[in-house]
Amino acid sequence: MKLYDMAKAPNPRRVRMFLAEKGIDVPMVPVDIPSGENLSADYLAINPRGLVPTLQLDDGRVLDESMAICRYFEALHPEPDLFGQTPFEQAEVEQQQRRMEFEGLFNIAAAFRNSAEAYADRGAAGASPATPRIPGLTERGLLLARHWLDRLERHLEGREFVAIDRFSVADITAFVSIDFAKWVNLRAGAEHPNVQAYHARIKARPSSAA
Repeated sequence: MKLYDMAKAPNPRRVRMFLAEKGIDVPMVPVDIPSGENLSADYLAINPRGLVPTLQLDDGRVLDESMAICRYFEALHPEPDLFGQTPFEQAEVEQQQRRMEFEGLFNIAAAFRNSAEAYADRGAAGASPATPRIPGLTERGLLLARHWLDRLERHLEGREFVAIDRFSVADITAFVSIDFAKWVNLRAGAEHPNVQAYHARIKARPSSAA
């Protein structure tokens, strides 16, 4: 199998962190998204959606959603579990993962895609029709992402991890989102001591460098 990857992008980073936590080694093929390599004919022949990361299995089938790729490897390599064990743990990990993704990552991505010059006509990800930037979406994304940081600050009071009593995929999404926010000049400030301490704890894990 092959994992099509981009070193700096947040979604590929989520998958790399997951694999590092599992101790799984997968051959990786770099794809340069800013230059449009993911929209080339060669790449679209592999994944018509033009998304990265993309996991291509030996039989040619592909998975191109970060959490779907992670769930695939969780099923192949259950230990250490990163999606929870008991029914409640799995539900809580799913709940917090979705919150980190929809309230944090997606709003930051909206702010980035609607402000970065390289994406002037690529406001939507992958092989979507030309989508001009909308400055108002940058403002809204930043506003909602700030609210997410404030909620995360309150949520982390007395907690070591975002979801359950140990590291999970929800922590990967939270950590990557906090780092991704720097791309739009949004950072946890003095008013977010819990978020800052949490980020430092996760950054100390070897997988954070993946």
